[in-house]
Amino acid sequence: QVQLVESGGDLVQAGGSLRLSCAAAGSIFSINAMGWYRQAPGKQRELVAVITSNGSTNYTDSVKDRFTISRDNAKNTVYLQMNSLKPEDTAVYYCKAERVRRRSYSPPYDYWGQGTQVTVSS
Repeated sequence: QVQLVESGGDLVQAGGSLRLSCAAAGSIFSINAMGWYRQAPGKQRELVAVITSNGSTNYTDSVKDRFTISRDNAKNTVYLQMNSLKPEDTAVYYCKAERVRRRSYSPPYDYWGQGTQVTVSS
């Protein structure tokens, strides 16, 4: 079984910074992409940022130039550095590991973390 363990969510004032971490634990051969999604109350879950195994990144427009996603492939860990936080960034942030193979011959599966709360006060 693969588990994603997230940390770093907190209450912060507008303009502040937070760093989220997500570590994939278990027997893992490879992970294609790792990403962060968020879901605010009453809204659909949306992609925040994603990074592939070769380091290519993609961000939703609202976080460009404020958030930075990075990845440590050796540790199967993904980070999200969030700067200049705004109240509209308030949400539960979920980590996702895409196309995870536990062996070279295993079929790929996607896994989600349990979520970490980020609250930005005005």
